[in-house]
Amino acid sequence: MNETNTTHQDTLVLPPSIVTKIDVSHLLTEIEQIDNELISREAKQKSGVQPSGEIIYSDHLSDFLTANSIEISQESVQRSHLIKRLRELKASVPTVHITFATTADSESLQKIAGWLRQSVHPQAVVKVGLQPALIGGAYIRTTNHVHDFSLRAQLAGHRDIITKEVEALRGGQ
Repeated sequence: MNETNTTHQDTLVLPPSIVTKIDVSHLLTEIEQIDNELISREAKQKSGVQPSGEIIYSDHLSDFLTANSIEISQESVQRSHLIKRLRELKASVPTVHITFATTADSESLQKIAGWLRQSVHPQAVVKVGLQPALIGGAYIRTTNHVHDFSLRAQLAGHRDIITKEVEALRGGQ
């Protein structure tokens, strides 16, 4: 197998429901727990004890497994490889810090994460902050850029227009 195929196969797809680095951490923790449970079940079966119940996955994990065409009940070695890949992803995932004036709803964050993955990086995640002083809009920071899309910045950028309009109103009285 050539290096290009290996790189392509090792790229994990993050579904829209995985928005933050914390979501990636939760995925990793859940897969580690499932791995431990499956190893325990294998040991019980070898000793003649039948495992009880099914393993239940979170919606986030189900979305992740579907997006990556992964069968979690695969061999232990393959699960270990998946865990290693998720640890690497967690350590290096590109993060865009977005500060809002008010709490953003999950649907909006999913749309933002989807756009970032299409436009910036396929594994980009969002780190959300809250700063009521922004009044409106957002403040976006990456490793090498800062963008101020706040209402305050928009007003400051159009101060001359606002001043002219206020003067016109004063003169019209």
